[in-house]
Amino acid sequence: MNDLVNELQTKTQQLERSIRQLRVSGTDYAKAERDYKILLRQKCLELRDGGMAIGLIEKTCYGIPEVAELRFKRDVAEAVYKANMEAINSIKLQMRLLESQLSREWSTTMKD
Repeated sequence: MNDLVNELQTKTQQLERSIRQLRVSGTDYAKAERDYKILLRQKCLELRDGGMAIGLIEKTCYGIPEVAELRFKRDVAEAVYKANMEAINSIKLQMRLLESQLSREWSTTMKD
C-alpha cells in the first residue's frame, strides 16, 4: 500500500510540474499567435496598398516566407500547448486509477 501512496505522491508532483509548464507553453502560444496575426495584417495591408485584388491577398500572404514561418511557429506552439494539456489529463487519470486501487486495498485491509 505504501507503494501506491508513493506513486500517488509522485503523480501529484508530476501534475504540479505539468501545470507550471502549461502556463509557459500557453504564454508561448499566445505570443506566437499575436506575432503571426500582426505580421499577417501588415503584409495584407502592403499588398492591398500595392493594388492587389482583395480576394487574392489572404491566400498570397500565407505564402510569404516570413508569414509562413510565424504561422509554423504558432502551429508548433499550439501543438505543444495541446500536448501539455493531454499530459495533464493523463496524469489526472492515472491519479484517479491509483486512488481507486488504494481505496480498494484500504477497504480490503479494513475487512481483514
